[in-house]
Amino acid sequence: MKKMIIGCLTLIALAATFQSAIPKDDDDVMTKEGDTYVVNTTKLGKDVQGYAATTPVKIYIKKNKVEKVEFLKNQETPKYMARVKKAMLNKWDGLKVKDAAKQKVDGVTGATFSSDAIIKNVQLGLEYYQSHK
Repeated sequence: MKKMIIGCLTLIALAATFQSAIPKDDDDVMTKEGDTYVVNTTKLGKDVQGYAATTPVKIYIKKNKVEKVEFLKNQETPKYMARVKKAMLNKWDGLKVKDAAKQKVDGVTGATFSSDAIIKNVQLGLEYYQSHK
């Protein structure tokens, strides 16, 4: 009987270990702040490379419209990212999510890799929102 109890406890411990190894439903990808959904593309865009590294963004969505897109910490060259911010980030503002997801946004000359990565991250974030809302 004692061996059986120890065996059961071992199985329970193993099950708990495997359960914690299973990724949770990306609950940190999309959060809600009041009536605004915030999509963080850090995990979604982990393979999307800019010039130097990944270029995650946060997308704020309220009443199914994009309120704003903002950069998260990245390793891109600040002067190029400033140009990208000025020329691109507001291109999705005010658009319904389905329209924003289809929005064609031109990259910034001289910051092509960074621009392409930002566009891809926004697309990933909007697709995630549409499929998880």
